Amino acid sequence: MANNREFFNRRLHSLLGVIPIGIFLIQHLVVNQFARNGAESFNRAAEFMENLPFRYFLEIFVIFLPLLFHAIYGVYIAFTAKNNVGRYGYFRNWMFYLQRITGIITLIFVVWHVWETRLANLFYGTEVNFDMMATILSSPFMFWFYIVGVVSTIFHFANGLWSFLVSWGLTITPRSQRIVTYVTMLIFIGLSYVGVSTIFAFVS
Repeated sequence: MANNREFFNRRLHSLLGVIPIGIFLIQHLVVNQFARNGAESFNRAAEFMENLPFRYFLEIFVIFLPLLFHAIYGVYIAFTAKNNVGRYGYFRNWMFYLQRITGIITLIFVVWHVWETRLANLFYGTEVNFDMMATILSSPFMFWFYIVGVVSTIFHFANGLWSFLVSWGLTITPRSQRIVTYVTMLIFIGLSYVGVSTIFAFVS
C-alpha cells in the first residue's frame, strides 16, 4: 500500500510540474517579455492578467495548490533521494543531482517573488507594474538573485520535462531519451534567454 501511494505521489508530482505549473511558467515568461517594449507595454499586459475572469479561482486551484504539492513533495524527494554523482558521475546522474539542487533554489526564489509581488499587492495594495520590478532589480543583490532564480527555475522545468516523459512511458528507448535530452536542453536555453532578457529590460 505504501509503495502504491509513493508511486501515485511521484506520478502526480511529475505531472503537476508540467501541467499546469510548467505551462504557467511559460505563460509568465511570455507575458513578462512585454517589458522589452517598455513600461507601458508591460503594464498593459500585467493589467490584462489582473483582470482575467475567475482570476482567484485560477490562481488558487490551477497555480497555488498544484505548486504547493509539487514543492512539498519535491523537498521530500530532494532530501530522501540517493545521489550517485560522487560514485558514478554519469551525465544523467548529474542531471538528477542538479534537479534537486535547482528545485530548492527555485522554491526559495518563487516564495520570495510571490511575497514581494503578489502578496504585497494583496496585503498592502502595492501595484504590480514595471516600476515595481525596476525598483526591485535596481539592487545588485536582487538583480543576481533573480538571474539565478529564473535560470534555476527554467532548468528545473526543462530537466523535469525529460523525467516526466520517461516516467510516464512516453520515451522508452535510449534513442528517444537521447533525442529528448537535446530537445529539453534547447528548451532550457531558449526560455533562459527569454527570462534573462526580460530582467535586463527592467534595468536598461
